[in-house]
Amino acid sequence: MSRVLGKIDKEALAKFPRGVLKLPLPVRIWLGVLLFVNAVMPLFFLGNREAQVTLLIFVLSVGFMMALTHVVGFNRLLGVGHILWIPLLLYLWSRMGGHPAVEPYGAWIRIVMLLNAAALVVDGWDVVRYVRGDRAEIVDV
Repeated sequence: MSRVLGKIDKEALAKFPRGVLKLPLPVRIWLGVLLFVNAVMPLFFLGNREAQVTLLIFVLSVGFMMALTHVVGFNRLLGVGHILWIPLLLYLWSRMGGHPAVEPYGAWIRIVMLLNAAALVVDGWDVVRYVRGDRAEIVDV
């Protein structure tokens, strides 16, 4: 059984990044920006709870999308992978008042909220398209 699980994990780990790397350049740039603000920038603020939560949610979301890719393929349902960003946005909204926008940390919180909210709009549309029958692989992985 552990051999099967190990094989599944390796396949899932490989399929998702292969799909991401085959996306059109503008999409890869957008994903790179999201990676930067959700996974790299929190490292500069790691002593703060909001940064810790943002980084954790990002890691969980990527793991969820890897699992989804393994189960359903690299298709529009991957938009569900950012579902945890909804409570993240609510959490950051509730914490933002203590961090003025003129300070780097407060500016970062607002940037994360803005970009993640925009990503959720795109993700929502992708999921709607999937539910309506657009279930083809986005790229050949």
